[in-house]
Amino acid sequence: MLIVGLAPGYHGANRTGIPFWGDGAGEVLYDALAAAGCAHLPAGPGPRTAARGPRLQQVRITNAVKCVPPKNRPTPAEVRTCGMAYLAAELAAPELRVVLTLGRLAFDATFRASGRRPPRFAHGLEQVLDRGDPRGQLRLVASYHFSRYNLNTGVLSTDQARTIVARAVALSGGVTDPPRG
Repeated sequence: MLIVGLAPGYHGANRTGIPFWGDGAGEVLYDALAAAGCAHLPAGPGPRTAARGPRLQQVRITNAVKCVPPKNRPTPAEVRTCGMAYLAAELAAPELRVVLTLGRLAFDATFRASGRRPPRFAHGLEQVLDRGDPRGQLRLVASYHFSRYNLNTGVLSTDQARTIVARAVALSGGVTDPPRG
């Protein structure tokens, strides 16, 4: 499974080197991944740093844009020049079966990186992308971004985040060997 976010967060991935690790959206994401059996989080109190990072199982996390954009809002040109080729390469992985996109920008970029025009975004939307080759179909699940703004305004709840992550994990075939403490 591949999770696609917006861009590295200044206080998260940009600081720790691990996507979403150390920012508010990451707390929700990694907790949902742990609940689904895809992540083991470090025990005890302490900062979320690269040295105290999560261990993931059968999940990769990337972003539509590879660098921190000004005001956390990448322009369409930044998405094309600072992310599209990387995202297309991630989508080409032969073992990939499911993509969970966090937010409309990640959703649109994922479709464009796969050579398709994005449909209208909706939380919970599921699409099948036929790769047209022996790798078979790729399932896409769309979610609102797990940002503090979306959580604080009620656009998304932590329960909804856990549910959508669990759905994507189920579509991927589940976790065959969960990470251990």
